[in-house]
Amino acid sequence: MKVMIVGAGKLGYKLAEAMILEEIDVTLIDDNAKVIERVNQQLDVLTVVDSGINISMLKDLNINSFDLLIATTENDATNAVICAFAKKLGCMKTIARIRNPEYTEQLDFVKSEMGIDFIINPDFETAHAIAKYLLRHVVYFSGEFAGGRAKMINFNVGHDPHFVGNRIMDIQGLEGVLITAISREGQLIIPNGSIILSEGDVIHVLGKEEDIIRFNKKYKLRGKEREIKSAMILGGGNLSYYLAKELRKAKVDVTIIEQDKAKANRLAEKLKHVLIINGDGTDVSLLEEENINEMDAFIGATGFDEHNLLMALMAKQYGICKSIAKVSRPNYTKIIDKLDIDAAINPMNITAANILKFIRGGKILAVSLLLGGQGEVTEIIVTPDMPYVDKPISSLNLPERVIIGAIIQDGEVIIPKGNDRIKPYDRIIVFSLSEDFDSLKTFFKPSKGGFFGEIWNRSKGSRFNSNH
Repeated sequence: MKVMIVGAGKLGYKLAEAMILEEIDVTLIDDNAKVIERVNQQLDVLTVVDSGINISMLKDLNINSFDLLIATTENDATNAVICAFAKKLGCMKTIARIRNPEYTEQLDFVKSEMGIDFIINPDFETAHAIAKYLLRHVVYFSGEFAGGRAKMINFNVGHDPHFVGNRIMDIQGLEGVLITAISREGQLIIPNGSIILSEGDVIHVLGKEEDIIRFNKKYKLRGKEREIKSAMILGGGNLSYYLAKELRKAKVDVTIIEQDKAKANRLAEKLKHVLIINGDGTDVSLLEEENINEMDAFIGATGFDEHNLLMALMAKQYGICKSIAKVSRPNYTKIIDKLDIDAAINPMNITAANILKFIRGGKILAVSLLLGGQGEVTEIIVTPDMPYVDKPISSLNLPERVIIGAIIQDGEVIIPKGNDRIKPYDRIIVFSLSEDFDSLKTFFKPSKGGFFGEIWNRSKGSRFNSNH
């Protein structure tokens, strides 16, 4: 499969990094020579210093031979135009990053007129993830699958003797849940039952919501279950705009603090029934004046990760129930799990996961990236021709570092044991390291082709099917 990415910023880089692991042939374009130089030092991809709207460059690179173009420049209109040019020149599929709220009501028109197959809006997707976490009253944020029937949470075991020094198979109270991954010192481990947990490990636990709640209560994990009625958002960008709209739909009282007066005025015009404060959100005196101690939730959503993390930490000191930071820089991954905040949400991971889901096709229902993209959680619809159907899981010889975390069968969530069998049209939730996705594809490749066979062929350079 051949993919061209135009724009080598955080998202473009993240996507290229993820695709290399799947043996996708990636070409990365950016008009900034210094940015391309940094990419060349870190990634093994073909790079070109040029503008994505240069038709001559697109022709020289044989854009008509590419399966997919992804436009991720900082300018929405430029991304749309790049996709239109690529489609006219014969590229099979196109994806555009479009973030401006003014386009949100016109997405169908933009897609049809500009030849865009998939539009991704990182700010909107991130706002949706944050709102879902706040409004569903879960204690920990991680993810959900099968329309919410299967939940995944993560938490730091700290010094807890119930976990530290014990093999996973010896831990009591895991009925109905499964430890599917461990984050340890910035590295991700896909465990087996004999793995011994260490102090400070962050464990990712999968199960039905009621079993997750029972697990939480049994071990008295930190966090409070409380209805969110008020929220304070630091920063007045697009993420804050989308989040405020989502929260207001649920009748949550929202306060946004934005230092730039022009931005604050624009938000005040667009967001009715939201309190907009023009001021420095890192000024503790201002926050106290605005009754931060009475808020149920705090969200750091500025363009500065450091401000978001620091103020989310400070909010916890005021007793806020849910404190969240937007964090985009991957080098903070190793420290975030040690901080006393409820969630650090990375827009790049959310966006990259949605694009990977699109690339992998209709039988992939969801993809989540763990620990900055080191691991993946993939929800798959089982087809009758997959080789593991109707066989006991204990006999499947799954690749090392691959776990089937759950089976959704006839609407019920099953945390599988060795004698459980997967049936056609079940949904399965699979955990793997990103670097092992090739093993995953090989294992799940149907004998007669089918969906995973299609993915396997794509990674070897084939075109998208015309009905994709």
